[in-house]
Amino acid sequence: MIILSSILESFRSLKDRTYKITFETNELTPEQTAGISTSLMQAGYLAFKTDVFKQAEKEMIDSLEADFEDRGKTPGQRLRAVLFRLWEQVPEGYEDFNLYYQFKMNTVIEHFKSKLD
Repeated sequence: MIILSSILESFRSLKDRTYKITFETNELTPEQTAGISTSLMQAGYLAFKTDVFKQAEKEMIDSLEADFEDRGKTPGQRLRAVLFRLWEQVPEGYEDFNLYYQFKMNTVIEHFKSKLD
């Protein structure tokens, strides 16, 4: 568990109805920096409180367990989001994402159709 003193600097809503939240901290110790570095792109909990956490609160937070599988999106929505990111990186000549999406989905469909009897 990483506990840092911080200032909630900003937040903004994203297209997929999630939020990007930015915090600013004081100078970090090497251990705190290492903890943040090893936690990069990991799912977890974020607790923010204007007062110092009490031991009981720390223990309660430490005991939390959850399945962080992306429950907010259907598998189809997740696939579309991944294809969008792929198109941003490698558009394969497509200037319009919708045309790229149709091409990729037809590729997937034809792949699985070929497996049918």
